[in-house]
Amino acid sequence: MAALVTGGGSGIGAATAALLLARGAKVAVLDLDPAGAPAGAVPLKADVTSDTAVRAAVEEAVERLGALDTLVGNAGIGAVGTVEDNDDAQWGRVLDVNVLGLVRTARAALPHLRRSAAASPGRASITHTCSIAATAGLPQRALYSASKGAVLSLTLAMAADHVREGIRVNCVNPGTADTPWVGWLLDRAADPVGERAALNARQPMGRMVTAGEVAAAIAALASPAASGITGTALAVDGGMQGLRLRPAT
Repeated sequence: MAALVTGGGSGIGAATAALLLARGAKVAVLDLDPAGAPAGAVPLKADVTSDTAVRAAVEEAVERLGALDTLVGNAGIGAVGTVEDNDDAQWGRVLDVNVLGLVRTARAALPHLRRSAAASPGRASITHTCSIAATAGLPQRALYSASKGAVLSLTLAMAADHVREGIRVNCVNPGTADTPWVGWLLDRAADPVGERAALNARQPMGRMVTAGEVAAAIAALASPAASGITGTALAVDGGMQGLRLRPAT
């Protein structure tokens, strides 16, 4: 399997690229800074806000991998605040990366994915990294939540558009994951220790999920073994979305 992972230079993207490599896939990583890509991956430097850069990177990935069977759309940025706290420029920036970035990479990858689907039915797929923020109201995440809600809707619409072409489209909805982004937030909190404890406690499992756990879900959906799955959002959130536990006594 030949895979392209965007945002694969750190966090969930790097963990996904490493897992795919460990399972025998050929992997290219597209990132603003691909230096953190796992050993064995083809590093490609590109900004997902540039259609020209994305198209060039996808073509280079196909040339170096020999094909493209699966796209993992993972590149994204965060935002904190209510609707009053982020100006129009920040709204534009986050939506450009988190939503249009997926559009640009998919648009460039689709001709190659169609060839993969024709050659080996069930092999071609796109998997987006979405978020629990798409389905649950979280405080101080208005902009981020809006972008991930769009990712969820985009995933479903793309699944409908491309199912008859043999291209599966799914997404993974992480809960709060222990990633560099969350680390950045904790570093800026008034009480980092207390904030980490609160983030752990709000997930029923009592801890944040790991990048590796999210990567495992992405890799499962991207695998030809999931050939019967499309239009699905898979939660990896420690039970945060679906469970309503009674308070511990």
